Amino acid sequence: MKTKHLTGRPEMEAVIAKCPYCMVGMTDDAGAPYVIPMNFAYADGVVYLHSGPAGSKVRYLDARPRVCLTFSEGHELVWMHAQMACSYSMKARSVMCRGLARRVEDLEEKRRALGLMMRHYTDAPCGFSDPAVRHVLVWEVRVEEMTGRSFGLLPSEL
Repeated sequence: MKTKHLTGRPEMEAVIAKCPYCMVGMTDDAGAPYVIPMNFAYADGVVYLHSGPAGSKVRYLDARPRVCLTFSEGHELVWMHAQMACSYSMKARSVMCRGLARRVEDLEEKRRALGLMMRHYTDAPCGFSDPAVRHVLVWEVRVEEMTGRSFGLLPSEL
């Protein structure tokens, strides 16, 4: 099966829009990779993430804000010959983004980012209490680099 590089930002953004979560890669205190799934929103070249006010990821992002975000969708196991292990493959599309995570401190900016996150998951109108907005951490990652791949998908399937 052929791998295709996704070259247009709209094509890569379409992959991001279909994903229910992203994998966030950061570096822990020992310099080792630390990768976790996180809910997100994407708008205008920025990925928004949220977390509680404390914990490992907060400590890691504060100390080393460079992150790698991975989005992947459309997974389908395919094969040419069911009895031949080497003929199996996985159709999928993926996008990888790199950038710096920074805390969003302004309450209105946080409220806007949280609204974007909720719209990614539901069409229901959602509000946010002031204590909830103050308590949650919102992270902004301006995408500095975005690359994408399509694995095994035919052009008509893109």
